[in-house]
Amino acid sequence: MTYAKSQATIEDLYHVPENGKAEIVNGMLIIKEPTGAMPSRAGFNITMSLRQMEGKLDGRAYPDNAGFIVDLPNRQSFSPDAAFYVGDDAGMKFLEGAPIFAVEVRSESDYGKSAEKEMAQKRSDYCTVTLIC
Repeated sequence: MTYAKSQATIEDLYHVPENGKAEIVNGMLIIKEPTGAMPSRAGFNITMSLRQMEGKLDGRAYPDNAGFIVDLPNRQSFSPDAAFYVGDDAGMKFLEGAPIFAVEVRSESDYGKSAEKEMAQKRSDYCTVTLIC
């Protein structure tokens, strides 16, 4: 992860270079690095399974890189690897509020004490704003 600038805004997410993936945590724009073949494929397969639920549940499946705007003390956005969302369609903008179900697939760099701490905090943030945890 790269920490790009402090006191980032949602508008900054719209200008992440090369259509990259980023989140705002503790007021900082955190650029997420691209993932490898296995984690990308896992996220895709989960999204496809969630897509099958669209006809059975009120909501929509979203793949990696969808942005969700949230209002937490330490986090202003999420960008999970796969998600199911029941809020209003946002058109070309980020979705307002958290998904009811979100998946984070581990990449090669998501191991070790620092990564475990970051993932535990993100899980806690998801549980703060989602219905399913």
